[in-house]
Amino acid sequence: MVYDRTNYMGNQYFMRRGEYADYMSMMGMSDCIQSCRMIPMYRGSYRMRIYERENFGGQMYEMMDDCDNIMDRYRMSNCMSCHVMDGHWLMYEQPHYRGRMMYMRPGEYRSFMNMGMGNMRFMSMRRIMDSYY
Repeated sequence: MVYDRTNYMGNQYFMRRGEYADYMSMMGMSDCIQSCRMIPMYRGSYRMRIYERENFGGQMYEMMDDCDNIMDRYRMSNCMSCHVMDGHWLMYEQPHYRGRMMYMRPGEYRSFMNMGMGNMRFMSMRRIMDSYY
């Protein structure tokens, strides 16, 4: 995972194994890579609970596979917090895995607003199943 700001902040870009001759124009990066982190290999099950409101409030849905549109699948218009129990996930601000993304490793995320994402909402999620270490 590469970031356009230091300390794993800013826009994130998931880079699969391979060569990237012109990554800046390919990913729409306006500046340069300021920080990066390896996503550890994971071979277990995947499980995440998403919540409609901050602090695990409102409607809750448990996911074990990719979801290309939470509105279509769950009739959920907002996802403001989550609890990743198993696996590593990418959450996207638009349906069909588009827009800005956020890497989520196992843990509790009580408020996306407090994570420096402003008013970013997540509308699709997918499991990271092809990490290399």
